[in-house]
Amino acid sequence: MKDLTGCTLGHYRIVEKIGAGGMGVVYRAHDHRLDRDVAIKVLPASVAQDPDRLQRFEREARAVAQIDHPNILAIHDFGTEDGTVYAVMELLEGESLREVIAKGVLTTGKAVEYARAIVDGLAAAHDKGIVHRDLKPENVFLTRDGRIKILDFGLARVVLPVDCEAETVTISPRGTAAGTVLGTVGYMSPEQAEGRPVDGRSDLFSVGTMLYEMLTGRRPFVRDTAAASLAALLRDDPPPPANVDPKIARIVGRCLRKNFAERFQSAAELGSAIEECVAPSGDLESASIAVLPFANMSGAAEDDYLCEGLTEEIINVLTRIPNLRVIARTSAFAVGRMWLDVREIGARLNVGTILEGSVRRSGQRVRITAQLVTSSDGGHLWSERFDRELTDVFELEDEIAEAIAERLRVGLDRHEQAVPRPMVDIEAHNAFLEGRYHLARGTSPALAQALACFERSIALDPGFALAFDSLAEVCWYLGFFGGLRPHDAFSRGTWYALRALELDDSLAETHALLGMLRKELDYNWAEVDHELHRARELNRESPIVRLRYAISGLLPHGRIDEGVVEIEAVLRSDPLSIVVRWWLAIMLYLARRPNRMMDEGHRMIALDPNHFLGHWVVGAACIERGVIDEAVAAFEKAHELSGGTPFTLGFLTFALGRAGRTDDAGRLLAQAEALAAKDYVSPFAIAVSHVGLGEWDAAFEWWNRAIDVRDPLIVPIKNLPIFDPVRSDPRYPPMLRRMNLAED
Repeated sequence: MKDLTGCTLGHYRIVEKIGAGGMGVVYRAHDHRLDRDVAIKVLPASVAQDPDRLQRFEREARAVAQIDHPNILAIHDFGTEDGTVYAVMELLEGESLREVIAKGVLTTGKAVEYARAIVDGLAAAHDKGIVHRDLKPENVFLTRDGRIKILDFGLARVVLPVDCEAETVTISPRGTAAGTVLGTVGYMSPEQAEGRPVDGRSDLFSVGTMLYEMLTGRRPFVRDTAAASLAALLRDDPPPPANVDPKIARIVGRCLRKNFAERFQSAAELGSAIEECVAPSGDLESASIAVLPFANMSGAAEDDYLCEGLTEEIINVLTRIPNLRVIARTSAFAVGRMWLDVREIGARLNVGTILEGSVRRSGQRVRITAQLVTSSDGGHLWSERFDRELTDVFELEDEIAEAIAERLRVGLDRHEQAVPRPMVDIEAHNAFLEGRYHLARGTSPALAQALACFERSIALDPGFALAFDSLAEVCWYLGFFGGLRPHDAFSRGTWYALRALELDDSLAETHALLGMLRKELDYNWAEVDHELHRARELNRESPIVRLRYAISGLLPHGRIDEGVVEIEAVLRSDPLSIVVRWWLAIMLYLARRPNRMMDEGHRMIALDPNHFLGHWVVGAACIERGVIDEAVAAFEKAHELSGGTPFTLGFLTFALGRAGRTDDAGRLLAQAEALAAKDYVSPFAIAVSHVGLGEWDAAFEWWNRAIDVRDPLIVPIKNLPIFDPVRSDPRYPPMLRRMNLAED
C-alpha cells in the first residue's frame, strides 16, 4: 500500500505513519477544520474495489460512531478519496495489550481490571448489534493514563474475508518459532473457525483467550503449526491457569467452552461474573457461599417445609455478615435440586464455599448436620451435628452462622449480634415456614396455601412480625399478577406491612415492600421514597431491598440505567432467578436495548423452558427489533405456558394486530373484553390489544381504567415503548398527572 505521509485526505493532512496491520495502515493526521490531531486508518484497496464491502464499511462505521463508550475507540469521520477508503478516529498515546503482555505475566488484579474494561465496551457494542469478530491483544490499547480502548470495532466484518471471517498474519508467538503462520486462529471462537454464524458470544470466547494469556503468558490454543492450532481450538481444553484465584479460573474456563450455549450468554453476564470477584476496594473477593437446601432425613414428606425453611433462615442470617456474598434462596435451591458436583455448583454460582446439611425431626426435637466445603475441590472446612428442641431454632441458626463466619474469617456485625432474636410460638413458626415453602412455588394454588399458612401463624402469635411481612408479600404478588383486584390486594398488603413494622421497625425488606405497595396503591412518591430510603439505611446491600428499590424508586421515574445497575447487582446473588432476570429484561425493554433483552430472554428459557416469562421477553424483544412473525410465535408460546393469562393474551393480540392478522386479534380481544365484563382483567392488557389494532381511542379509555383500578402494569408509562406514538397526544399528559408523575 502506498505511503500517504504528506498527502491530504479531505481536510486531514497526513503527518506520519504510526502503525500497520491486517485492518489497514494507521497514520497520525491533523484536522485543519477543528485544529486537532487524529488517527486515520486507511483500509486495504480491496475494500474500495468491492462496492458491497465499501457499502458495508460505511454502514458499520456509522453504527460504531453511534457508540459512545469510554472503552471503545471513537470514530469521528469516514470517507473515500481517489480510491482510498479511510476512517478518522481519536488519536491514542500508549501501547497495545500485545506490548503489555510481552513484558511479562500480569497480576491477577490487573488482568481482571483490563478484562472488565474490555467486557464493558463489548456490552455497549453488542447492545447495538455490533460484534467485533477479531478481538485480540493487538486490537486492545492501553492509554498512558491507564484507560483500555478496543480498536477496529465493526471493521473486521468489512475487511476480513467473508468466507472465514478471519485473516492470516505472520506473528512470532511465545514458545514457537518466529514466522509461524497462526493469524487470529489463536483468538477466534470454534464457530468462527468453522465458518458458522457468530454473535456476541464469539467475542466472549476471545476475551477468555486474552484473559488466559494475560494470566499465564501463554495462548491457550497455540501449537507448532496453524493446522495443529486450529485442531486444538476445535478439540482441546487448555489446562486451567495455575496460581490463579479459582473464581477467575472458572470464568476463563466458561468463556472458552466450545459450545457457545455453555458460555456466558452476554457481555453483561460476563461483566457481572467478573464484578462478583472484585471487592469494593478493587481486590479480588474472597468470601462467598451458597447454602444448599438441607436434606430431609426423617422420611416424612410433610417435613420438607421444615428443611427448606431452616435453610432459608440460615441464608437470611448469613446475609448479615459483612463482606460475605451469599447466594439467594432461588438460585441456591435451583442448583441444589440438580444433584451436581460441588465444583460445578461453584462454577454456576461463582462461589468459593458451599454449606450442605440434613435435618432429622422427631417430635419437637430436631437434629441438624451441617458441613462447609470448598467448591474448588470439595475440601472439608468445618462440620458439626446439632441436637436441639425446635424452640431453640433461632439460637441454632445463629450458632451455625457464627461458625461459618469464623471459618471464612469474616465477622457478624456487632450491632446485629446485639439485637436479640424475637421469641416466637413454635407452632406459629412452623406455620410460617410452611407458608414460605408454598410462597416459593409461586403458582396460584400455592399462593393461596401460603396465605392460609401465614394467617394461621399470626392467629397463633399476633406479635410475629415476619408472618405479617409475608402476608403483605403474598398480597403484592396477588395484586400484581392478577389473583386479586389490585386496589384490594395492595390495600390489604399495606395494612399487613404497617403492622409488621409496628412490631419490628428494623425489617429492611418490609420497608422496601411497603414502598412497593405505596407505589401501586396511591402513587404517593414521597412516601415511596421515604420507605425505600429507610430500607436502604437498614440494609443497602440486601438483594431484596435493591430489587424493590429498582422497581419502585427508579423505574416509575424513568431512571432506567440506574435500575439496570441495581438489578445486575441482585443477579450476582441470585443468578438463576427467572423473576429477577425478568425485571432486568423489563428495564432493558424500557431502555430500548432489544438485543440484550433478547439475550436475557434466551437465558431465561435456558433456565426453565416451561416458564412463560422467558418467551414473553423474547416476544417483546422481537417487537422492538421489527420481526413481527417471530414475536407472534414467542407470544403464542408464552400464552400457552401461562395457562392463558390476560397479560399474555394482551401482548399476543397486539402482535397479531401488528402482523396484519386483524381477525385473529379481534377474536382474542373480544374474549378478553367479555371476561372483563364478569371478572377482573388487567385494563392495561386490553389497552395493549387495542393498540395492536390501531384503536387509540379505546386504548386511552382502557389506560385510564388501569389508573382507576391501580393496575401495576401501567406504572412504567414514562418509558414504555408502546406509549411512544402518543406522547404528544393531549390525552397523555393528564394520565401522568393522575399518577403524580412529572412531565418531561
